[in-house]
Amino acid sequence: MIIRVRVIPSEGQKEVVGRIGSVVRVKMDLPQAKQEANGGLISYLAEFFEVPEQSIHIMRGEKAREKTVNIGGRPEDELRRVMESIP
Repeated sequence: MIIRVRVIPSEGQKEVVGRIGSVVRVKMDLPQAKQEANGGLISYLAEFFEVPEQSIHIMRGEKAREKTVNIGGRPEDELRRVMESIP
């Protein structure tokens, strides 16, 4: 499943705060290095969607706050249920 993620800088927090249309809003404590920030986002999304980290790939926006992310590792209908549970 391909989703868009909007990263919101927030000290000491990692949480999905909502969804606006098809964009999932995620609060993250961002380190200075972009690569570390992307790794932290992938780890958090893997935990949230209950999939292995290897099944999550940032397709676009590695250096931007809004990213296009491909999530695999579970059947599409299960991933859609997780998405629908986000207020």
